Amino acid sequence: MNGIWMLVLIGATGLVSAALYARRRQWIDALLVLVAAIALGLFAAGLRVPGDSGRVLALEPGMPAPLLAGVRGFSVKDDGLRAAQWNDLPALPLQWEQPRGGAMRLDFPRRLALGRTFTLRLQREEKTEAHLQLLAENGQPIGEARGKGDLTVDWMPPLAERMVLRARLLDKDGKKIAEGPVPLTVHEPAILQVQGRFGAPSFDLRTLNELLAGSGALLDWQVVLGRDIKRSELPREDMQEPNLLVVDAAWFERAGAGERSALLGRVAGGLPLLVLGANANAPAFWSRTLELPLKAQPADAKTEGPLELAVAPLNPAAREAGEWTGSDNLVWTRAWQKGRIAWLGAAEWHRHAIAEPQALALWWQDVLDRVGVELPREVEWLEPEEMPLPGQRMEVCARGVSGEVDFPALKLTRTWTPRIDSACVAVWPTQSGWLELKDAKAGVHALYVYAPEDWPQWQAAQRRDATARYMARTPARALEGAARAFPAWPFAAVFALAMLLLWWRERR
Repeated sequence: MNGIWMLVLIGATGLVSAALYARRRQWIDALLVLVAAIALGLFAAGLRVPGDSGRVLALEPGMPAPLLAGVRGFSVKDDGLRAAQWNDLPALPLQWEQPRGGAMRLDFPRRLALGRTFTLRLQREEKTEAHLQLLAENGQPIGEARGKGDLTVDWMPPLAERMVLRARLLDKDGKKIAEGPVPLTVHEPAILQVQGRFGAPSFDLRTLNELLAGSGALLDWQVVLGRDIKRSELPREDMQEPNLLVVDAAWFERAGAGERSALLGRVAGGLPLLVLGANANAPAFWSRTLELPLKAQPADAKTEGPLELAVAPLNPAAREAGEWTGSDNLVWTRAWQKGRIAWLGAAEWHRHAIAEPQALALWWQDVLDRVGVELPREVEWLEPEEMPLPGQRMEVCARGVSGEVDFPALKLTRTWTPRIDSACVAVWPTQSGWLELKDAKAGVHALYVYAPEDWPQWQAAQRRDATARYMARTPARALEGAARAFPAWPFAAVFALAMLLLWWRERR
């Protein structure tokens, strides 16, 4: 019988019986009949109340993988668990209150090309005055920053080597707040292959040539000195495929239509082009060929920033100029099918070549980054999601690898598991320090495994972030819990007791 009709029948029977007793003024008997009918109805209804069936399992950071039979949810205290631990658990409701304070986050590259600036960023929840020091392996300070809130330290590595720096955070009174290792591998940069075509010589061109040659770049360089007179510089070895084209505005304006079309065709195929705009003369030409709107600039205009440079006579009037987007270092860029074109609207950087060579090199590195120069890399190693620790699961991921990879210290060989955009393997390191791996294609690579006592505040922040992400995996309605059956025996007991009392009263 349908459950609703059964309840209707029980209710109707109870009301009719109660009415018959009430007609004879047997009020207690009528009440007992109503109580019995209500109890029987609740017994048949199978009531359910909010709450999950099962138990809530309390998790601990050091506990092994739990048995999940009969578990309806988890609870965790303090900072929670690591991401590797949460990834092994199903998405169940979690009882956790995120603590406040006592955490910090470090952000820095684990691998860096020689010539690039190493930047260590420290994020703090506390906004008190503090002092961040970056120390070399011999303990000597090589960089520092003071202030409230987040702190940043920059340093230029002098050599390509593997090292373990240290960072130390002090309060305003010089008392140590935190200290720990900062592992870094500095590798030789990929070779930049530049093809340059210029319509007139200048001190800026010579300085740029020296900067690129000093970085080890291969140069195919041609400068027009006069009518039918050119100075050419050939690369010291075969240039397989240029990854950057550099021209000045004068050369581009004087080039024939076919030569310009061929150049732009190479750019459309994916090759970035940098135009040095200091000697541009025809604004209408640039608007017609590259849709670049140029306006005359004040004759004595200078750039603001660490390097004071002259502003080119012709530049876009705004940061956003149609398809072109500008930046603080006077570089406007736009996409050109698969490639990219950049306009450099600054000049006279040669004045800083002697007094500030490092600052000039960094400025040019920023310019090339804006141009979007991508050096060929067969293998790209990805930074770990969280601090590797001994005895904890660690994922090693890279792009461009396949087959097997060896871990000599662990005496293990793993097979790369393909992902959407990378390949990964999982290992459990046994001790702190550098963990080397050998890949047939990528060669030798090393990851640093931190000691359990390293950077406790950073570990706390990573566990909090991982626990918060896990909570986001569970829909909000699931946190309310699934309904569970209310015990039926109390209703059966009330029904039986009411009927026994009614029978006893009838027998008197």
